[in-house]
Amino acid sequence: MNKEVTALQPTPAGLTGRVPEMRKLALAMASGEAEFVAIYGRRRVGKTYLVREFFGNAIRFELIGMHGVTLADQLENFAIALGQAKGLRESLQPPDSWRAAFEQLQRHIEALPPPAANSKHVVFLDEIPWLDTRRSRFCPALEHFWNSWASRRKDILLVVCGSAASWMVQHLIAAKGGLHNRITRRVRLLPFTLGETAAFLKSRGIDLTPYQVIELYMAFGGVPHYLKMAEPGLSAFQIIDNVCFASQGELRDEFNRLYASLFDHPEEHLAIVKALAAKREGLTRNELLAATGLPSGGGTTRRLNELAESGFLLVRIPFGRKEKDALYRLSDEFSLFHCAWLAPLGKRTPEDGYWMKKRQSPKWRAWSGYAFEGICLKHLRQIKAALGISGVQTAEAPWRHRPHASENGTQIDLLIERADETINLCEMKFSEGTFTIDKRYASILRHKRDTFCRESDTRKNVFITFITTHGVVDNAYAKELVASHIDAETLFKQ
Repeated sequence: MNKEVTALQPTPAGLTGRVPEMRKLALAMASGEAEFVAIYGRRRVGKTYLVREFFGNAIRFELIGMHGVTLADQLENFAIALGQAKGLRESLQPPDSWRAAFEQLQRHIEALPPPAANSKHVVFLDEIPWLDTRRSRFCPALEHFWNSWASRRKDILLVVCGSAASWMVQHLIAAKGGLHNRITRRVRLLPFTLGETAAFLKSRGIDLTPYQVIELYMAFGGVPHYLKMAEPGLSAFQIIDNVCFASQGELRDEFNRLYASLFDHPEEHLAIVKALAAKREGLTRNELLAATGLPSGGGTTRRLNELAESGFLLVRIPFGRKEKDALYRLSDEFSLFHCAWLAPLGKRTPEDGYWMKKRQSPKWRAWSGYAFEGICLKHLRQIKAALGISGVQTAEAPWRHRPHASENGTQIDLLIERADETINLCEMKFSEGTFTIDKRYASILRHKRDTFCRESDTRKNVFITFITTHGVVDNAYAKELVASHIDAETLFKQ
């Protein structure tokens, strides 16, 4: 955050990370015009906490939508919130419509004294998709409130939040009606990075090694609410055992709650997630349709877009291919963890120490390797910095070759094509100790590199880059094949 913005809006002590997001909010607070800020992100990612901590007492009105209730319930909730904002001891009479509710809110704001210099009256509508109940006419009322009054005042900052990213995009960010082009700033709040996760845990008295932070991240992702469940003095495996596998574990039933809170009818979303969880290399659209039995049409496209916008899917176009060949990959760590480990248990509670006992199983090694690859794909900025190419234009993509029956196929999960006529073929390996390239694996690496060079017909430099948890043993195979190496601690850099 630059010095000017920091001086206008100091960073709250309770917030970890979120520097780009706070800069946007600070600029909105200090601007000389009305601001309409939309913040969206998956459930439990910390949207409400960010708004409350950052704006503090500048919030003049806060309303939280209620899930699955009637219009009358929402309006009663509004009346209670407005009464609290006014400092009244007795409840107000609920308005009979959202239009009337926003008129009451307008009068409340107009009666307030002017805000301080470089500040605004903040109106915070949280979980706004839940306010838009059937036949409620919430969106037209919000349009009228903003277009006819709030947008004309220089001292209003309207902040709206929602976990249902599809609703936020459709009705606000890409709205075609009265709110078209009205959003002044858009904040997509993503889970913490590895560096932010380590800082967040440390702020709560949990000081784990980088390797163990990665282990925890592979199960929880960077979701603050999940990370809050970690207890000081426990290893990553103990934390996962307690939170996910114990009979009263807080995340035993989180998976279904998560998707039900984001999507009205999540059955098709769940079918897509489960199909992708079963395929490490990802699936094309046609492969996904075959695996799920979903129809090829606009409905499935909408489901895929909703999952991608909510941060559950990563859509990647393979090197040398077109958009129609895009590969879909499950990018939410907790969903992958649930499908691999919690779903097979059903309602059964495993024995104590279950997760520790699974640690050396072939299934654990396969899962951890795939999960680590996903983490690396979320930290491309750190990888590029470690390679010394932060200022070089790049394109990142997967690549796979499906040959005839007589030849072995190959896949590269991360390929970095650079503007300096160079391509990095990245190998991502999660291991407890230093990774060793043996004779067999050296042969696989040569096959990958040579097949890629032949099939892509590239004339660029092609270098093999390793990203590992504890480095690569410096043997003859490593000297021959590995052009560069990045250790996991590099991924923690902010």
